[in-house]
Order: sequence, then structure tokens, then C-alpha cells
Amino acid sequence: SAVQEGTGTGYHDMGAIYDLVRPAKNALKPVGQWNHLELTCDKNLVMVVINGSLVTWMDLNQWTQSNKRPNGTDTKFDWVFKDFPRRGHIGLQDHGHDAWYKNIKIRELPAGVRRGQG
Repeated sequence: SAVQEGTGTGYHDMGAIYDLVRPAKNALKPVGQWNHLELTCDKNLVMVVINGSLVTWMDLNQWTQSNKRPNGTDTKFDWVFKDFPRRGHIGLQDHGHDAWYKNIKIRELPAGVRRGQG
């Protein structure tokens, strides 16, 4: 998920699944205040909640072609996201700009629990 200042709902604004899915709305607090972001990856579902509001939802199983979103628009990625592993490493990335994180927690979802859809 994109974690950066921004007031829009573009592919690079906070809450976006970077360069793939735009957030449905801007749920950010004013500049200077901490935002709370919850990223849930549950099998094929990826959900981004910012400050208690679901802003982005992605079903990896719908991403069946490289360089294309499910709606047919182009992406820069040569990968078929449906085929991505469902377990693995987690990374935090910056693009040469300052970034601050605090209270990062990683946990497994309880067995048998399936989160809601957008």
C-alpha cells in the first residue's frame, strides 16, 4: 500500500495499492498528525483501512494478465498478480524521501476467519 502524503485518490496516494488500485476515498488526517493504516492480506484479498475507513480492496484472483488491470487498463508491471505467493516477506520502501513509521505490528489472521469484501 502507498504510504505518503496526498489528498487525492490516485494510484500513488496513501492507501493505494501502489500503481494498481486507487483508494476509493481520502481518509487521511491533516498533515502533521499520525495516520493509522491497517493492511490485511487474506489469501487472495488485499484490503487497506486508513483511520478506520476501508479505502482500498483488491482481489488478486481477478488479476489474470501481466501489464493489465482487471478493467483492461494498462499497468507497468510484467507480473500476473493472481500467481503471486500468498505468504512471504514484508518490506517497507521509500522513494528517496523521508518516511516515519511507528508501532508496526504483524500478525497472522486466526484460522477460519475471512475478512469482509469491499
